[in-house]
Amino acid sequence: MLAFKCSKLLNRGLWNHVRTFAVQADPSAAHGVQPGMPGISFELSDEQKAYQEVVKKFAREEIAQKAAEYDKTGEYPWDVVKKAFDLGLLNSHIPPEYGGPGMGSLDACIITEEMAWGCSGITTAIAANGLGQAPILLAGNHEQKKKYLGRMTEPTSGNPLMCAYCVTEPGTGSDVAGIKTKAKRQNDGSFVVTGQKMWITNAGKANWFFVLARSADDPTTPINKAFTAFVVDADTPGLTVGRKEWNMGQRASDTRGVTFEDMVVPKENVLGTEGAGFKIAMGAFDQTRPPVAASAVGLAQRALDESLKYAMERKTFGKAIIEHQSVGNMLADMAIGVQNARYATYRAAWEVDQGRSNTFYASVAKCYAADIANKIAADAVQVFGGNGYNSEYPVEKLMRDAKIFQIYEGTSQIQRLILSRELAKRAKQSGG
Repeated sequence: MLAFKCSKLLNRGLWNHVRTFAVQADPSAAHGVQPGMPGISFELSDEQKAYQEVVKKFAREEIAQKAAEYDKTGEYPWDVVKKAFDLGLLNSHIPPEYGGPGMGSLDACIITEEMAWGCSGITTAIAANGLGQAPILLAGNHEQKKKYLGRMTEPTSGNPLMCAYCVTEPGTGSDVAGIKTKAKRQNDGSFVVTGQKMWITNAGKANWFFVLARSADDPTTPINKAFTAFVVDADTPGLTVGRKEWNMGQRASDTRGVTFEDMVVPKENVLGTEGAGFKIAMGAFDQTRPPVAASAVGLAQRALDESLKYAMERKTFGKAIIEHQSVGNMLADMAIGVQNARYATYRAAWEVDQGRSNTFYASVAKCYAADIANKIAADAVQVFGGNGYNSEYPVEKLMRDAKIFQIYEGTSQIQRLILSRELAKRAKQSGG
């Protein structure tokens, strides 16, 4: 009965009504703060606990059960994605006026962490919608939001609609300012886009794309005026999607190249204003890095859980290996890493929900969670020993899946660069 009630609560319209009622009764409920609790609270609200349990059940009964199969085949997990959509787990950031649940960043992180426990690859396939939608949420006008976000939440008898964030290029990853894709403005206000993108998540399944292209001819044009952002339908003439890439991990995620050959984009598909694309594209990361960190936390928690279970059962020298200090200490360090990464993620998400800039906290969370997920996954393989190196055991996949967290949505090196600049900025503002 609880699962039924919670699944209803998660659905777009009902969740919005429940959340609105709760916030009206007590504004602190929007961010998990319980009445009567002074200062900082680490307690989730009753609603958050309820849907956390629903997602946890879904992750264990649906996602985890099919994770190995999709890892081996590389097929897109449409059956899981559709069930997630029916449960209300897709498109969580879309506001109620466009058919979505209007959930906060912390809400999204709670959901993402639980799903990633089951499989971070399947979770990436699902959560990539949030990245593609973020620029429209930030800079889209009402008509653009109604057209492109509204369609994402409409009931469907087939597969749900997906979208993609199309920025990275074959020779340009971390150096977004080096993008070569060109957008040439025409007399009627439209743009002709020519170029190539690479490593685009959901590219082969996307109904539409967010695209960033260089619109300034002068190479000395400042970055904040040199690029223009577009929303482009997948069936636009001149847009071609490449083959699916076979990656080290997260193979359930659809990753491809995208080519634009004299693709005409109408002026009504420009996001924000001409030249403002770089700011829009980078601003989206402040919104989406907390959920990415949450996915890394979910993987790390899974690695810890699997390691703990194995260490309790596996015996050497007459006792369970958890009783050996070397193994016990590894497990303790895993637990420390998971807890710290989760709290860093919650803080980054909480800053978003407060309506404040979270660049600093988003980079802290993304960088730390990505690094610690890789360490914990590697340690899990070590706890399992020879079994951990074998694909019949789950930790081998976790180790492969973890690596991408240090690469996509800004490498760990880029996060540290962002943080160093934020620290310098803070020092100057404080007179230090």
